[in-house]
Amino acid sequence: APGPDKKGEVPAKIRLYSIASSAPGDDETYETVSLVVKRVVEVEGKGWCEYSNVALPDKEFPDATKVYRGVCSTHICDLKAGDEVLLTGPTGAEMLLPEDPTSNIIMLATGTGIAPFRSFLRHLFHDKGSAGKFKGLAWMFLGVPFSASLLYDEEWKKMKAEYPDQFRYDYAISDEMKNKEGKSMYVQHRVMEFTE
Repeated sequence: APGPDKKGEVPAKIRLYSIASSAPGDDETYETVSLVVKRVVEVEGKGWCEYSNVALPDKEFPDATKVYRGVCSTHICDLKAGDEVLLTGPTGAEMLLPEDPTSNIIMLATGTGIAPFRSFLRHLFHDKGSAGKFKGLAWMFLGVPFSASLLYDEEWKKMKAEYPDQFRYDYAISDEMKNKEGKSMYVQHRVMEFTE
């Protein structure tokens, strides 16, 4: 992002995002990439907000005395078609699917951490070059705070309808669901419901 970041540096430091599309891209042209980016907006009195990085009054929150908008998330979310973006990577450890097509795969994600698993699932069930080769079960657990935060819900429903014996998904919605102790439901609690 061009910045400035929270330390006033220009350009802002590199941010790493997981890719949410498989190798050919969502349109299978090998010319696109999909990311999952949540726009960061913090407002004083509504969670963390130690300082403001926007001119006040803010258009969205005119009465707030402090508003912090994520530098990179805002930059990415405000991009228009045709804008140039500098990409780098991959970095760090790679996540790979097992070579054995009969392997069962269990995926646990929270929020935007769903990105690499969406990539895997598109590879397994959607892409013309690879769909139909996978013979195991892909089971995904996704944790979010609110139902409105569920990402790709329609894709998961469609995938489940098309591959009922090979794809399963379960949600843990922490502010709306309770675990067996009556506390907030997190991914690990949802997984434990299926242990023997």
